[in-house]
Amino acid sequence: MKQFLFTALAWLAFFSPAQSQKVQSPNGKFVMEFALQNDGTPSYSLNYKNKAVVKPSKLGLELKNDTKSLLNDFTVIDTKATTFDENWKTVWGEVASIRNHYNELAVTLNQKGTDRQIVIRFRLFDDGLGFRYEFPSQKNLTYFVIKEERTQFAMTGDHTAFWIPGDYDTQEYDYTTSKLSEIRSLSEKATTANVSQKSFSTTGVQTSLMLKTADGLYINLHEAALIDYSCMHLNLDDTNMIFESWLTPDAKGDKGYMQAPHHSPWRTIIVSDDAREILASKMTLNLNEPSKIDDTSWIKPVKYVGVWWEMITGKSSWAYTDEFPAVQLGITDFSKAKPNGKHGANNANVKKYIDFAAKHGFDAVLVEGWNEGWEDWFGHSKDYVFDFLTPYPDFDVKGLHEYAKAKGVKMMMHHETSGSVRNYERHMDKAYQFMKDNGYDAVKSGYVGDIMPRGENHYSQWIVNHYQYAIEKAADYKIMVNAHEAVRPTGIARTYPNLIGNEAARGTEYQAFGGSKPNHVTVLPFTRLVGGPMDYTPGIFEMDLSKMNKDNNSHVNSTLANQLALYVTMYSPLQMAADTPENYDRFLDAFQFIKDVAIDWSDSKYLEAEPGQYVTVARKAKGTNNWFVGNVNGDTPRTSTIKFNFLEKGKKYEATIYADAKDAHYKTNPQAYTIRKITVTNKSKLAQLSAPGGGYAISIIEIKK
Repeated sequence: MKQFLFTALAWLAFFSPAQSQKVQSPNGKFVMEFALQNDGTPSYSLNYKNKAVVKPSKLGLELKNDTKSLLNDFTVIDTKATTFDENWKTVWGEVASIRNHYNELAVTLNQKGTDRQIVIRFRLFDDGLGFRYEFPSQKNLTYFVIKEERTQFAMTGDHTAFWIPGDYDTQEYDYTTSKLSEIRSLSEKATTANVSQKSFSTTGVQTSLMLKTADGLYINLHEAALIDYSCMHLNLDDTNMIFESWLTPDAKGDKGYMQAPHHSPWRTIIVSDDAREILASKMTLNLNEPSKIDDTSWIKPVKYVGVWWEMITGKSSWAYTDEFPAVQLGITDFSKAKPNGKHGANNANVKKYIDFAAKHGFDAVLVEGWNEGWEDWFGHSKDYVFDFLTPYPDFDVKGLHEYAKAKGVKMMMHHETSGSVRNYERHMDKAYQFMKDNGYDAVKSGYVGDIMPRGENHYSQWIVNHYQYAIEKAADYKIMVNAHEAVRPTGIARTYPNLIGNEAARGTEYQAFGGSKPNHVTVLPFTRLVGGPMDYTPGIFEMDLSKMNKDNNSHVNSTLANQLALYVTMYSPLQMAADTPENYDRFLDAFQFIKDVAIDWSDSKYLEAEPGQYVTVARKAKGTNNWFVGNVNGDTPRTSTIKFNFLEKGKKYEATIYADAKDAHYKTNPQAYTIRKITVTNKSKLAQLSAPGGGYAISIIEIKK
């Protein structure tokens, strides 16, 4: 307690006069200054190592149908400075424990003329800044509607940005790398077609946004703990290089319905002059509350295979029959329908995947297209689209569960909502109970297409609340959730660790829809993964998809070695071996890495990193002394040079290196790889070629004496 008081008093000595306050990070590298401008507008600025990161930027909220918004005319009536330092254990993660250490400044403001109060709370960590708006219980601010949040991030120059267009319904875009000043001219080209999308500005971008300054400073803008609030985008004033928050509206155009006491999510700024430290930051998790699930013993990382990729490529179908142009659940009789012969979720095919999973030690098998309704599931604004209970005639729920159980394999449920949120909530309890009755303890949910109720967006407040409801309801049934097409994660998995995966970005499926940029996986760790793990579905071994489906001429823009590396560089406690058993059987020597690689870690080291160019990560498998390394490379061939100084001193390890062959190339020779074994210690070094769109993966197993 003495140390706490001393620290707080030391900060107070560091404060400026009443209208301006400063706070330092624990290591002293960051300084945040809060000030009121002459008209009483709150503002803040952020410096790192005596360099400006964010110039003075305005704070506040514009309210709907209110004579005076929460923008100006404020006075400071109280400031409180505190420090906090703890270590907390992860249920699953990149590391076994995380330090949560910050200095906090809470500024209470009173608005002249309205006598309304808000609190702006700043937390300064050694890796960046988080701040949020708080609305205490008070008589003059009870219910209010947000017209727009006016949070600014004033940049110091025309930085390089790694961005996707601002959109209310999708993040499934390839990343564009450009100067901030070029976003406007490139926005239309960057906004590629999607089944549900709604852009709002030619200078709008999405978070997590990665930036790099001319003098080598890396800046990441995002949010944390998105609960009962609208998802934040950023809109750029490209004359003054100022980003301003832009919330997702609901069907009426409103940005948030609030009842005090309440607070916004945290707005986050992660900063370093070393790109590796951006990837290692745990600030987003630290700004979320501790787990609200007391008993987490049922939450376990999952490595799975599934009846999915053959559908994505068009080799097989979700639908059971081609006879019905439209179906009505409970009325359409599928027992009398003629099967189309392409339905992937049939008993024989699913058993093949179960056998494969059992043979190679996988935890689970995902099956999509098992339930009635896929014949007209999409594009019809259909409310009662699935019941999540009734299987097609060729899918024996109980029999397949018993078959899998006998082989030590779990079945993973699939719930596609087709965006019909009301229908999903109507069936959720029965659907989750059906899962428990049939041995399913994990669900992949989907929200493809426009949201219903009609006019709502994927990222508006009401729909964000639905995603949260689904997670919490699943926890009641001890079910783990992997949500696709939902809002991008903001660290909520700390509070609800049954959220073991999300999509919320352009995943592997787009390699079957024309392909993604070869450097895509070197950007995602700096952007999408800042908020939480992604179910990226790696492990594709056959890049020419016409061999899966003669009508699909897409090419997977990756080498085979790159696909192996993704199991390490794209952190997730949920990892799919996404290709088909037939394709893995052709490359069993390379498939061995997917079988061996861990999915839960006690430690992680970022060895090399440059957004859009390369990422190299080493991770230690939890409960062992074994390590795994992954390197993914962008468009340009390079030699990756790493040290093994993360290994335990005095120990010897056998390293199996799965690497690109000398002539490998993501487009012309993607399946060219080499495998070699070497002995390494903590003094060893490695120089390894990475081809364009390539990389390497290494398993490092301790040699027992």
